[in-house]
Parts: sequence; C-alpha cells; structure tokens
Amino acid sequence: MEVTWSLKKQPDMDVYVESNFVLELALLQEQYESCEKILALAEAGEIKLILPAYSLIEPYETLSRYARNRNRLSNELGTELKQLSRSEPYRESVDMLQKVTGFLVRSQEEEKTRLRSTLGRLLATAEIIPLTSEILASATAYQSDHDLSPQDSIVYGSVLGHLRASVAPTKCFLNRNSKDFDDPDIVDTLASHNCKVIFTFEAGHRYISSQIAPNPVTN
Repeated sequence: MEVTWSLKKQPDMDVYVESNFVLELALLQEQYESCEKILALAEAGEIKLILPAYSLIEPYETLSRYARNRNRLSNELGTELKQLSRSEPYRESVDMLQKVTGFLVRSQEEEKTRLRSTLGRLLATAEIIPLTSEILASATAYQSDHDLSPQDSIVYGSVLGHLRASVAPTKCFLNRNSKDFDDPDIVDTLASHNCKVIFTFEAGHRYISSQIAPNPVTN
C-alpha cells in the first residue's frame, strides 16, 4: 500500500502587529475593516500573523481605563440627574439623559465581549512571541536609546528578537503609533532585517495584498 504524504505550504510573509491591531478589531475603530481582512488572510494561511504576548495583555489595560472613566462619568451624571429630576421643568429631559448612563454601561460589556472574541481568533491563528527575560532586558535599553515608553520598548524588543530568527522572504510591521515608531533608527534597523514598517492598517493591507499576489508589485 503506497502512502502519500502531504505537507502544507508555509506562508512566505511574516506580518507583525501589536495592541493597536487588537483594539482596532475589538472596538470596531476606523480601520477595523482592513484589520479584519488581514486577519482573514492569516486564517486562510496566506500570511503568518505574529504579535508579542504583551500585545494581548495591553488591550485589557486599555479597556479597564476606559471603563473607569465611563463609570466615573456615569456616576457623576447620575448624581446630577438625580438633583435635576427634583425640578419639574427638567424631568422630561432627565428621563432622556438617563439613557446615556445605560449606554455607557452597555458599551463596556459589548467591548469586553468583542475583545474576548478577537483574542480567541488571534490565539487560534497567530504566532505569539513569548515575553522572555531577554526581551525585557533589551527593552530597558531601547527605552533610553529610542526614547520609547516601557510598553513600546517591549513591543519593539519582541519584534526585533523574532526578526533575527525569521527566514520569511517578506516581512512587515504594522503599527499605527507613528509618533514613537517613525524613528529613522528604528525603521532602518527593521529594514536591515527585510522588514517594512507601515503606519496604517489600510496601507498595510494593500502592501500585503501586493506581495502575496501571483506577480507582486514592490512598493
């Protein structure tokens, strides 16, 4: 009996993303449709999606901060509405404004649900870069060398460490944080590992599509 082995072709393109990609999908922000298309390409095996482990933690911190702000606003608004409801001229308006407090609470739960769904898809599809002692040590140096925040330095250290071992012919890093990562030294260092930095997800999707097409066009 002849046995035929079938090996699944590995993607030829590594696409690095970070917490902004996760939040874009979870919060349905401006460029979420491009992020959805990129994630779909990874789920179809067309590209390899890679992100630092820290980028799965940071979105929870962001949503917790949003929740604290909304709870504070909801409580303050509730106190004011209670006071206004004692005045006959404002009671009708108060009834309408009370819907706002309900919306603030509901939005938190909806965002948490979408974040859990997004993380589930990413964990099932993407390669996660572990947070190691080596990455933490390098991140400390990157904070001073490139004036990066602790969070951004961990992301940069994670991506750069993975790039050094990557054998993919084409690589890109999608990051909306151009304020900190659009640094010539950072861009040049990543480029030395054949990794293109792109600062919008829309442009990132266009670039990815051009590279995985039968006859890719170099941008």
